[in-house]
Amino acid sequence: MNLTKKREALKKVYTPVGVALYKLHFPPNLITLMAIAFGMASAYAFYHGKLLTGASLLLLSGVFDLADGIVARLSDRASRFGAIFDWLADKWVDGFVFGTVAYLYGGPLTTITVITASMLHSFIKPVVYAEIGYEERIKGKIKDPLEGVGFFGRPESHLTLIIFVLLERFHAPVGLEFGIKLIALLTLASLLTRILYLYKNYGREYE
Repeated sequence: MNLTKKREALKKVYTPVGVALYKLHFPPNLITLMAIAFGMASAYAFYHGKLLTGASLLLLSGVFDLADGIVARLSDRASRFGAIFDWLADKWVDGFVFGTVAYLYGGPLTTITVITASMLHSFIKPVVYAEIGYEERIKGKIKDPLEGVGFFGRPESHLTLIIFVLLERFHAPVGLEFGIKLIALLTLASLLTRILYLYKNYGREYE
């Protein structure tokens, strides 16, 4: 499962939201702040046991997170700060949401694992940009060596969490206790896939 590879198909879902926000003259960084706000509200809802509300707010956070890039490109307001802010916003939301769910349903080890693996799975990319480089940057969007490597990143972890929220809410045999541990395990496995790929392709000494 790698939703990132299906980016072009997924654009049909969130592009209309970005276009609407662009027509309403929303600044890209404000949209990023809204994504953070929805993400924090999602964590708060999860903490208080409002699972469907938490899942809905997380979905909204994800849509706004994708829409800010659309608005930045349409308005020609893409900036280096905006790109950095977007990275930080993603990890801020993930830390609070996954940390909250893991704290309530997974225990200390799962909480540590899911937060650490999630952070490293994303932040391995800027390290690669610095040490290896990247093919090109188009209005802030970087095409990099890890674009298709790994199978369980941010989109997959969010979708999995929402699925297990529904299972938990409707009293299925497996719920969030299993789901958050699965997210931690798959994110860690995907991170190791990226590390092994980098070692295989760039493990030689500097020339």
